[in-house]
Amino acid sequence: MEKFTKGSNRRALLKGAGSAALLTAARAVVPGGAWAAAGDTPETGTITLGFIALTDSSPLIIAKEKGLFAKYGMPDVKLAKQASWGSTRDNIELGAAHGGIDGAHILTPLPYLISAGKVTKSGKLPMNILARLNTNGQAISVSKYYQSMGVGLDSSKMKAAFAKLRQNGGDPKVAVTFPGGTHDLWLRYWLAAGGIDPDKDVSTIVVPPPQMVANMKVKTMEAFCVGEPWNAQLVNQGIGFTALTTGELWHDHPEKSLGVRADWVEKNPKAAKALTMAVIEAQRWCDMAQNRKEMCDIVSRREYFKVPVEDIIDRTSGTVDYGNGKKVDNFPYLMKFWNNFASYPFQSHESWFLTEDVRWGFLPPDTDINAAVKAVNREDIWRDAAKAVGVKDAEIPKSSSRGVEKFFDGKTFDPANPKAYLASLKIKRV
Repeated sequence: MEKFTKGSNRRALLKGAGSAALLTAARAVVPGGAWAAAGDTPETGTITLGFIALTDSSPLIIAKEKGLFAKYGMPDVKLAKQASWGSTRDNIELGAAHGGIDGAHILTPLPYLISAGKVTKSGKLPMNILARLNTNGQAISVSKYYQSMGVGLDSSKMKAAFAKLRQNGGDPKVAVTFPGGTHDLWLRYWLAAGGIDPDKDVSTIVVPPPQMVANMKVKTMEAFCVGEPWNAQLVNQGIGFTALTTGELWHDHPEKSLGVRADWVEKNPKAAKALTMAVIEAQRWCDMAQNRKEMCDIVSRREYFKVPVEDIIDRTSGTVDYGNGKKVDNFPYLMKFWNNFASYPFQSHESWFLTEDVRWGFLPPDTDINAAVKAVNREDIWRDAAKAVGVKDAEIPKSSSRGVEKFFDGKTFDPANPKAYLASLKIKRV
């Protein structure tokens, strides 16, 4: 894979060019530049994409900083920092034409909840998922108060403490980033596996990712689930510890996605492919070990995460300090952007998210999971984009299903039989 360089001069050149000149410039500046045929020219050179200050937004930031959007004919892609997943939802509903955004680095279930009209003010808004942005890389962090209890994969060790807190008039709070989103589902799964009902034994609150550490510092909650770098920052500040990373809960689990309004994709199918091509190339770059330090330097900047690079680099590079005396090098559950099919949006994975949202009452029991996945998931665009950037056949999954998945507590999810999975779970709302 080619080595990328700063793209400021290239972007300046591309912005002032017409379509034909743009294609020529892209090929001239970036060896092997795509879009050789005029018919491949994107319908638009711009889109506004939201992102939150989380390490798994890195592919979008790198695609911008390294000129990859420009390389594939979209020199004016804008990245708009979002304060929370709620604001991401609101701005997608607005759309870029009305001051919002057309797509985003997003929690994988959120495009489904938006499409179903479950979290929007104006009803159903069809969305598409063009790519998965990463696997693994989240964590469940706990207040230092619980460290002596040996809390880790087994959440049951906190059950008695939560019950005592309630008996004394307290309210044990656990924080997630959005109801029915990935972090909510990871935390719920972990608690329920230990016999703790996330709706009855604790109060689940919503806190934006960048505010998690500050809230734990003032003792607002007992635990939270969020992506990096906020778990590492909590440890670095000596406020709490990591009970588990989510890769330990479900190895190589899907996490964030590139979600775009379906009306934008329908209007701009070539641009949607170009967008996906740039993101795929950025993901491949991000997963090269020699690039991780530069990636962290870039995303730590004020306009992106605004955090010390020290809060990002270790867990991104494979060293995890849990903050409780446990430290692991060559971490086996490293966040992945490309390797092991991390970028491919497996439909089977989205079936699990929808099944879990049914489990907890975020979606009705009669939800047609297969129909929902087929409407939102655009793995066809991903496959076309991957082939266009020269991805080898061995790196493209042969099936839209990764098959039966196994979780840390021994439970299994067969995407062909979600009802059997639901029946196997003791704590649920359905």
